[in-house]
Amino acid sequence: MIRTWLKGILTHRLGRLAGAILGVAFTVALLASIGAFIASGAATMTQYAVKDVPVDWQVLLSHSTDAQLVKEAINQSAAPTALEEVGYAEVSGLTANTGGSVQTTGAGQILGISPKYRAQFPAEVRHLLGANQGVLIAQQTASNLHVKPGDTVTIQRIGVPPYDLKIDGVVDLPNVDSLFQAIGLPPGAAPQAPPDNVLLLPAEQWHLIFDPQATVRPDTVHTQLHVRITHALPADPSAAHQTVQQMAKNLEVRIVGKGIVGNNIAARLGSVQADAAYSRLLFLFLGLPGAILAILLTLSVASSGKKRRRKEQALLQIRGAAVKTILRLQAVEALIVALGGVLAGLILAALITRSFAPLNTLLGSSGILWTLGAAGVGFLLAFFAILYPAWLEIRHSTVASAQMIVGRRTGKPPWQQLYLDVIVLLISLLEYWRTASSGYQIVLAPEGLTTTSIHYEAFIAPLFLWIGAVLLASRLLEGGLARGRGLLARLLTPLARGLSGVVSASLSRQRGLITRGIILVALAVSFAVSTAVFNTTYNAQSKVDAELTNGSDVTVTGTTASPPSSKLAELNALPGVAAVQPMKHRLVYVGNDLQDIFGINPKTIGQATNISNAFFVGGNAQATLAALANQADGVLVSAETAKDYQLNLGDKLTLRLQNAQDHQYHEVSFHFLGVVRKFPTAPKDSFLVANQRYLSQQTGSDVAEIMLMRAKGSSSDLAARAQTVVSSLPGTKVVDINSTQRTVNSSLTAIDLHGLTRLELIFAIILVAGSTGLILALGLAERRRMFAILAALGAKKNQLGAFVWSEGLLILTGGSVLGVVLGLGVAQMLVKVLTGVFDPPPEFLSLPWSYLVLLAGAALVSTVAAVMGTTKLSHRPAVEEMRNL
Repeated sequence: MIRTWLKGILTHRLGRLAGAILGVAFTVALLASIGAFIASGAATMTQYAVKDVPVDWQVLLSHSTDAQLVKEAINQSAAPTALEEVGYAEVSGLTANTGGSVQTTGAGQILGISPKYRAQFPAEVRHLLGANQGVLIAQQTASNLHVKPGDTVTIQRIGVPPYDLKIDGVVDLPNVDSLFQAIGLPPGAAPQAPPDNVLLLPAEQWHLIFDPQATVRPDTVHTQLHVRITHALPADPSAAHQTVQQMAKNLEVRIVGKGIVGNNIAARLGSVQADAAYSRLLFLFLGLPGAILAILLTLSVASSGKKRRRKEQALLQIRGAAVKTILRLQAVEALIVALGGVLAGLILAALITRSFAPLNTLLGSSGILWTLGAAGVGFLLAFFAILYPAWLEIRHSTVASAQMIVGRRTGKPPWQQLYLDVIVLLISLLEYWRTASSGYQIVLAPEGLTTTSIHYEAFIAPLFLWIGAVLLASRLLEGGLARGRGLLARLLTPLARGLSGVVSASLSRQRGLITRGIILVALAVSFAVSTAVFNTTYNAQSKVDAELTNGSDVTVTGTTASPPSSKLAELNALPGVAAVQPMKHRLVYVGNDLQDIFGINPKTIGQATNISNAFFVGGNAQATLAALANQADGVLVSAETAKDYQLNLGDKLTLRLQNAQDHQYHEVSFHFLGVVRKFPTAPKDSFLVANQRYLSQQTGSDVAEIMLMRAKGSSSDLAARAQTVVSSLPGTKVVDINSTQRTVNSSLTAIDLHGLTRLELIFAIILVAGSTGLILALGLAERRRMFAILAALGAKKNQLGAFVWSEGLLILTGGSVLGVVLGLGVAQMLVKVLTGVFDPPPEFLSLPWSYLVLLAGAALVSTVAAVMGTTKLSHRPAVEEMRNL
């Protein structure tokens, strides 16, 4: 009997069987691919996070501790790839006599490093001027003292006489925050800013100078061991974080009482661990609706043969088949669908995975769990879609019921009686209102190590909007089709002509099936639209973020001593330049806090870089820049500075700026005009923006340290040309937006969605085509008997076509309109509640028009194909059609 049953299925129900297999395959492939994408993304985040840590461990040694003993313990605990001893000494001040004047600074730090240190930890020190070994002075300190290589600086040691040093070179300290972090202190107890005055000495010279100070004032001199541990860590950020913490704890046990471990790599992986959790949630939110839609599509395909299955089961019962026998036959069909769907889905997932990650991603620990889970969902789906309905129908079936036309459903379903759709929508709006005011926030630790917090509840609002809108649409559609025959008839008149009333009545009687078709199409379209719009907006903002970080398409950054503004005419004449804008960068004391201040021309700065409304509190860039242009001594203050100093608009601020003539800091008056959140090239926390002309007048220097360049064509090509122009300027760096965007997309808080976009949008097109075409075709095929009767009664081709085309266009149009509106709403809500993820937040959604056109084309083609196929079947001889039915 099983063999006969299989033969019948393959002969007469091959199309429906193939549809169910495809539905299971798409579900399995999408879930497995999302799992592989998450695993690959987490591994990439771990790799970049580990790579970007300048020093993995900073081990602060206790006084009188033998460093060699601690080094041996480190070798046993971590198998380090780099291990260097660094001396730290505090000084009360620095003095220099240059240009006929004496400059004196406040307290500072003097570091002692070995000749190999810079090669072992290249991210800590960047060479600018002079020699790259010997006595090196930090760029800011050189500016404070107005010294250059060859000049002499006197260090004011604590407890012992001063000491003179001849400067050999000038360097930059890119990671000064972590280099001078307070190890072992609780959060908030450390200094708010690193030292302004720093010198680096060879280790032997450092010991010669500061060993006497250590004898007199041991509290002012200490030693750290800088360590790079092995980076052969687990791919998952959580596992990697746990591993490095265990290694550090093992070291602490070995050196108890001899030192304290500053675990920088654990801090970085801790933040990546949170970001990885956020990325999983984001990927699931964007991907799971597609998997749910594939499940619904599979269930719809399986349920489309409901009438035929009832008749078959009734005939089997009439001929004496037991219930177990019938269920066994249905189980065979379910097993075929499960095996075929899971196998096809895993093959498809493997092919997809190769496009964005190594194939072994599916075979990693996380990938295997996702693959097994996807396969399990596929088996459950196949058996639930086929075996469970068959079991229900057997329980309630009789011979008479097999011959009855399916009666109309009486009463409302429980969710409609409870107004669940309204409740869910109200929850969505309430959660949206609550989360939109705060959004997703990134928190920076005072010591400069990045940490993040994740607002998981932000996803409730768009998820509930999706669910609630679908339920509400179902309620309204069924009610509208039941009571809106007249309106529907008028709408169908251009297509159905004189039969519009009959067609309208037919559609009203089939309102359950029509509503299901419209909802499925709406779900497919909303999934495609929301995913495409959100991903396009997200990826577009990564470029905006890169431009904010880089400053413009190409940015040239130099020093006050060798300013790139001296090459302004040559840079402006380069091929491929659309605009060049100089920007001054100075340092200013706000109270006792040294901050960055940028001098711009408010009227022309927008020629070389995009100035977004989101940069300013109040959301009006044009008005803010106009106010700055009209007030010569106006200043825009970062939100953090305004909050820290309790500033109010219109306040007169007295700041201290260094004058280029006497190299001393003098008081300068400004008027507080507005709050700036972000600004090109500015740091993320504290900074100020002023008029460049006023800044030049008050500092006695007209040089600009930053040049912003807008490119007409390739920014990389323009950067290469600009590099040749400024190559003679020591310490000048040229960066284009493409390289910056690669860095941004690999940072802790920016997730590159391009791979996920391609994955989901391909599935979205397939699911839209399946929802519009396949479901319509199966639904119409179930009503072939009605079309055959109409044909037997003498209905003409165009009259039969009126029924088919009306139903097809109603499902396509209604589902598409509802899906587009819902998709845009979900995307807008998701972008809004996650405003903090974007840096800066987008001013409007980015619409992928080419993809949307492709999506509409796929839906239209699949609908036309389904309608034409059904129309062709409806013109087969009535006797033959009735016999088959």
